[in-house]
Amino acid sequence: MREEKLGKLTVRLARSDMEVIAAQKLRYRVFYEGMGARPTELVEKLRMDIDPYDAICDHLLVIENEADPKRAKIVGTYRLLRKSIARKHEGFYSADEFDLSALQNYPGEHVELGRSCVDPLYRGKAIMQLLWRGIADYLKAYDISLMFGCASFPGTDVCEFSSALTYLNRFHKAPKEWRPVAVDNRYISMKRMTRYQLDVRQAMREMPALIKGYLRVGGVVGKGAVIDYQFNTIDICLMVETTNITGRYQRHFMQSQPNLCHQQHI
Repeated sequence: MREEKLGKLTVRLARSDMEVIAAQKLRYRVFYEGMGARPTELVEKLRMDIDPYDAICDHLLVIENEADPKRAKIVGTYRLLRKSIARKHEGFYSADEFDLSALQNYPGEHVELGRSCVDPLYRGKAIMQLLWRGIADYLKAYDISLMFGCASFPGTDVCEFSSALTYLNRFHKAPKEWRPVAVDNRYISMKRMTRYQLDVRQAMREMPALIKGYLRVGGVVGKGAVIDYQFNTIDICLMVETTNITGRYQRHFMQSQPNLCHQQHI
């Protein structure tokens, strides 16, 4: 895939172990120092967000001042794992929370998006535009038909997001034939209230900005949610058919994003 530039910012895939390490350090600052995630002993010692999937994923980076090695800094990242790669290893990261077997019914190459974050000092439209240009190029380069991942609500109190979860469950469920389902031992119903109790405006107030962005381009959700106590989040499985991210939809999505809420997943 090509690299894209916007002023002093460049988006491209990581080219070295050192760049991946820099992304892991950024993730640590955002997730553990900023969001209150609970590090393992090793993660805390290294001050890096690491797991076994890093070794098999592509890492999309936004780099400031790349032309000057002394000033170059990674300020945004996404982690990408293609189905063709996941099959050769331990599967997808999301499989710990969701049964993804139904996705086999959706044709073509898939990519799991995760560990998305931006340095707090750089959050804004420019970073999101670059990250999405990079993702769009990645989708095209690998002829990807579906992207998916765990999207997060902050905190672990499901009652705070009853309207949003109910709204997603009622209006944005993926087709049953390829709909992931939260694993049995962690399953939490997204239907928190009746159709008569649901207030759509309140649902939108509760909805994280990044999830709203995916909904604008036809994002759909799986069945059930999961509480991730390590990362202090409530997770849903969210999918986007890449045919929706074309033309005016792509421009609208890339240009209308508000400041990125720190999300450790999609």
